[in-house]
Amino acid sequence: MPAPVLRVARPTKNLEAITKFYTIGLDMRIISSFKEHNGFDGVMLGPSRQSGDKQCDWHLEFTFEHGNPTINCSPPSSENLLVFYEPDEVAWEEKVKRVEENGGVRVKSHNPWWEAGGATFEDPEGWRVVIFKERWEK
Repeated sequence: MPAPVLRVARPTKNLEAITKFYTIGLDMRIISSFKEHNGFDGVMLGPSRQSGDKQCDWHLEFTFEHGNPTINCSPPSSENLLVFYEPDEVAWEEKVKRVEENGGVRVKSHNPWWEAGGATFEDPEGWRVVIFKERWEK
């Protein structure tokens, strides 16, 4: 039986800027995209480290709705976070630098835990992304 897949989806007003931030800045890859599907354009982004086909255990989806300029794409709070764990010091520093060079705005994290062990950024629409310098352990 295939493993379940997690998709985290959210709207955007600037699909191009969001795609650039996550693919170039965070080294994600486009696993699928669509144009003019029932009035929407979209892109699905997965982790770059999973090799092979387009199957990923998780991915992000960003959608742009044509003709809806009032859609709210703002984050609900500063505690809505997307966290990437990067335990290797050199790789962590490279990822932080790449995000900064590709439009990531570094901000102070609301929660001191994330501030002490990582770097918090806002994407082009203000959603927060943390690059945490540890390995995820249960």
